Amino acid sequence: MPPPQRFPSLLRRSSLVLLASSFLPVAFAVHQKNAGPEKVELKFKLPPPAPLSPEDEMKTFKVEKGFHVELVASEPMIESPVAMSFDDQGRLYVVEMRGYMHDLEGGGEKEATGRVSLLEDTDGDGRMDKATPFLDNLVMPRAVLAVNGGALVAVPPNLYFCKDTDGDGKADVKDVVASDYGTLGGQPEHMANTPVWAMDNAIWSAGYATRFKLRGGMWQKDSGLGRGQWGLCQDNYGRLYFNYNSDMLRADLLPTEAFTRNPLLRNATSINAKVAADQTLYPSHPTPGVNRGYDPKSLRADGTLSKPTGTCGALIYRGDAFPAAYRGNAFVPEPCANLVKRFTMSEADGVVKATNTARSAEFLTSTDERFRPVEATNGPDGALYLVDMYRGIIQHQSFLTHYLIANIKDRKLETPFNQGRIWRIVPDSKERLQPVKAAKDVKLLSHANGWVRDTTQRLIVESGDASTVPALKELLATGTPLARLHALWTLDGLASATPDLLRSALADKDAQVRAAAVRISGRDLAPDLIALTAEKDALVLAHLSIKLSSLNLPDADTALAKLLASHGKIALVREGALTGLRGREAAFAKLLAAQLSKNNTAQITPVIEALGALLAAANKAGPFEDMLELAAAQPQGGTVQVAAIKGLATAGGDPKSKVPAKLLWLDAEPASLKKLKAAMTDKTSAKLFTSVEARIAWPGKPGAPPPPKIVPLNEAQTALFEKGKTIYATLCAACHQPHGFGLDGLAPPLVDSEWVLGKPEITARIVMQGLAGPVKVGGRSFNLAMPPLPQLSDEDIAGVLTYIRREWEHTASPVDAKTVTGIRAQSKSHMAMWTEEELKNLGKKPSTK
Repeated sequence: MPPPQRFPSLLRRSSLVLLASSFLPVAFAVHQKNAGPEKVELKFKLPPPAPLSPEDEMKTFKVEKGFHVELVASEPMIESPVAMSFDDQGRLYVVEMRGYMHDLEGGGEKEATGRVSLLEDTDGDGRMDKATPFLDNLVMPRAVLAVNGGALVAVPPNLYFCKDTDGDGKADVKDVVASDYGTLGGQPEHMANTPVWAMDNAIWSAGYATRFKLRGGMWQKDSGLGRGQWGLCQDNYGRLYFNYNSDMLRADLLPTEAFTRNPLLRNATSINAKVAADQTLYPSHPTPGVNRGYDPKSLRADGTLSKPTGTCGALIYRGDAFPAAYRGNAFVPEPCANLVKRFTMSEADGVVKATNTARSAEFLTSTDERFRPVEATNGPDGALYLVDMYRGIIQHQSFLTHYLIANIKDRKLETPFNQGRIWRIVPDSKERLQPVKAAKDVKLLSHANGWVRDTTQRLIVESGDASTVPALKELLATGTPLARLHALWTLDGLASATPDLLRSALADKDAQVRAAAVRISGRDLAPDLIALTAEKDALVLAHLSIKLSSLNLPDADTALAKLLASHGKIALVREGALTGLRGREAAFAKLLAAQLSKNNTAQITPVIEALGALLAAANKAGPFEDMLELAAAQPQGGTVQVAAIKGLATAGGDPKSKVPAKLLWLDAEPASLKKLKAAMTDKTSAKLFTSVEARIAWPGKPGAPPPPKIVPLNEAQTALFEKGKTIYATLCAACHQPHGFGLDGLAPPLVDSEWVLGKPEITARIVMQGLAGPVKVGGRSFNLAMPPLPQLSDEDIAGVLTYIRREWEHTASPVDAKTVTGIRAQSKSHMAMWTEEELKNLGKKPSTK
């Protein structure tokens, strides 16, 4: 698979002429592993295009009938814009990545030339006429979110809260909210971006696994799941949408924070769900200059890009200016094809689907190859706004191919790099749209414009104003479904969602309100949640299964088993239940099997299989054996028995992994094996049984290796283990998690990791100097940067290594401080972060080839 292309490059104007092939030798390509062929073929020989003025660029746009494009801002007011955010007064914060790609070597990226500008329309004509450098002299800023009277600004590795307190438009407060929001000097397309205040009153980001909450003026951190590459948005119900360079739209159908409770639930369809099946593109002109343009699968015969390669900044349109048919649609920028695609959205049983509306044309296209839409957003006037980076090169130098470099040089596309525009798409009308200023006015939660509702909710929650509670209660009782939903979440943000209010919301006529009420309810409402047996809506049932499994109460587990016995075939309901069952899989499987009847086998079977798969991934011998006993107790050859064995046969939960599954040692041969072997006689079942039997061993099993020898820790080693445990909880658990299974998109697992259980001189170096770039752990790839921990002494490092090598049923040898001291001396000249290749080649002589 080729590497990601966040801002991949260069597109062609409609006057292209297909010429005889010409070959250009290229001296270099930065990304050597995926640089493509060195001898490149430029099938479309094009004249160097002249940069266009905003007025001339506007003439190149083709937008769906009934709409037109208006200019909001352009250079020299802004340069190289990549992100924007409206504040409650309609002012616009714009991130200008002015250091990005001044040349093919990435010149400019280390210079403090970036800024966040605050734009204002002082005369009310719809065009920004005043720009103030809100925050200046920044190195490659990435993102901004208007919040709390100021803005969150991402300048890797920091996320700052900045505020202007004296009214001059310039930030005079700059507080660090997080220091792991990306990496200084890292690749722009692989770092945290696009913070969004979502309906749940938490701030989520793309490519970042921590969410923030503002409470009483203080920033609180909480774990989520890192997902998406560039861009994040929400729909009317708070579902989060994002994308990847070659996948235009994905969504979390259920709350991602629930899935952090079960790190082994990695293949869930409820999160990171692919919602757009058909992503065919229809550019309005040939676009052969994309990074992989040399690959015949990338382009059509006419030179147009057929599939996305640089998707970013998607938006669910929630304004009130567009016709009704467009509301709730997804609008997705694809800068490589100079277009914005529109998807219509539909939902059934909580599952969202995006349908490609294009048949030969897109919602918005341009024949100007420098039109680079990188973010779309809703505006206070109900219009759709676009950030246009406007430049020739958008592919980061880390991923340039020989082919693309040849295109850039041949067509003189390195400059200019200091232009940029903000556009507004509006429906044709004689009257100009007027922006709405949000306020702490509960009535605005009923506004037709989603931006107004969101901003109003944020302002009320930020203020903590208890005087709004009576009006919010009234709205919760009498408002429209969307207004009731906002009222409920606003009350929750004010810590005023009382049990009585939640009981009423649990019986609301609208399923989204009921689902939110389930999500907000605490343990004090356990009896009310357990009593929701008559619920029929799949989305509410999914939220209910999440909540019941999280309670870890006998009555709740019984209710959950009954719920799954009726609705276990529904993926969202099943996966919701699995989020809270880590460590209880076998016990719950027994409880669920007790519900088995002639009429519900089809509902129970997929849940049993899923529980077995989780146990296979957990690599714990005791629970694995418990599931074998449960399987043996089922009707011989029956579907539930086969499902249990099929789940246990999933080779550790990751079918793509080439790493052999961990051998699980039992005290003796389980009595269940003979019974299962006799029962599973058909070819398919017998194969599954053989796979499961190969996972376990016991003393004396024919062909089994010798049992592992576990040497107990002595007193000094035990003290070192305990010290390491404390340090791990303080410094490491936020990313790798207390359970050691890590966080997808942020930190790889430590449990059963070949890195942790391998040579300590490798893990010691990672702790000392850090690790950067892609790394494979357990057969899965992680693209990350672990910073060094220079504050740790040799004894501290020895303690952490001893802890992770003996925790989680690990049996590796402890590490002493003297060993770490020796490793430090050996690697003292290594100043940069290590790479996977360097660590794997430690001690090897360099190749002479």
